[in-house]
Amino acid sequence: MRRGGAGGGWGGAAGGGGGRPVPAQRTCWDARGAIHGTQRTIAAKAVMIIQRVVLNSRPGKIGVPVAENFRLEQSTISDTIQEGQVCVRTLYLSVDPYMRCRMNEDTGSDYLQPWQLSEVADGGGIGVVEESKHKNFAKGDFVTSFNWPWQTVAILDGGLLQKLVPQLVDGRLSFFLGAAGITGLTALLGIKEKGHVSAGANQTMVVSGAAGACGSLAGQMNQNSHVVLCGQISQYNKEMSYPPPLPPEVEKIRKERNITRERFLVLNYMDKQEASILQLCQWIKEGKLKVRETVVEGLENIGAAFQSMMNGGNIGKQIVSVSK
Repeated sequence: MRRGGAGGGWGGAAGGGGGRPVPAQRTCWDARGAIHGTQRTIAAKAVMIIQRVVLNSRPGKIGVPVAENFRLEQSTISDTIQEGQVCVRTLYLSVDPYMRCRMNEDTGSDYLQPWQLSEVADGGGIGVVEESKHKNFAKGDFVTSFNWPWQTVAILDGGLLQKLVPQLVDGRLSFFLGAAGITGLTALLGIKEKGHVSAGANQTMVVSGAAGACGSLAGQMNQNSHVVLCGQISQYNKEMSYPPPLPPEVEKIRKERNITRERFLVLNYMDKQEASILQLCQWIKEGKLKVRETVVEGLENIGAAFQSMMNGGNIGKQIVSVSK
């Protein structure tokens, strides 16, 4: 499912514009400074002109996020990379429900850092290496990171990147942000580690929120059953503890029917990442795992994509395509 445009009302700072991001351009500038009444010329420094998306405003803990909470702007980065760094061009960015917490000054979590006002946002991303001074990467490599900045071109620490093998997903690179990435891991490991699923048993699995990125991949409610809690997007605009308390009448039923209710955080199972990703990729190639995506074109539309995702406008993984 692919969507374009619809950037409605969310614009950029002067020079950012509302159109498609322009390719990174190279330019030069020199600075002159006065020191003890004399002047000296600082050597010309080459920079690249890029476009990026920053947090423009916070919706508040109980507010509903909108596209205008983000701002597209033009910026520059150095034209020179240092040893261990990699210059990458962004291909795909992921927008996810957990990011709603990062829009608050206090995320309510010890493993999530808040986005800062007027600073570039970040999240899962995929790009291609344009230049490398890191031994593990060469020009043309496809790479990913969980902390990819929302900008057209970036200089990143190579030690924070993972190399991707497009053949594992038949060239569908965006799958590494969804079914063959952290989303797929969450669905697979959540079931395996917390789902109490037994081979050959007569069990029924129910997924609440089954049209979302994880739910559409995972697949619960009788006597002695189990509830696995992994995110509750409907509660993210409310100020309450996680997991949110159950209403008294529901809690009574849970106890009477001996139903367990426990949290699951995929980051606690990263030792199983490699084998699980390979399993997911194999199922995708065999057609056993059906992948759904909602793709929005253009970095300028990432705010609108986030708003739509939070309102349930996506089916499967919400992806933003930044460049080809």
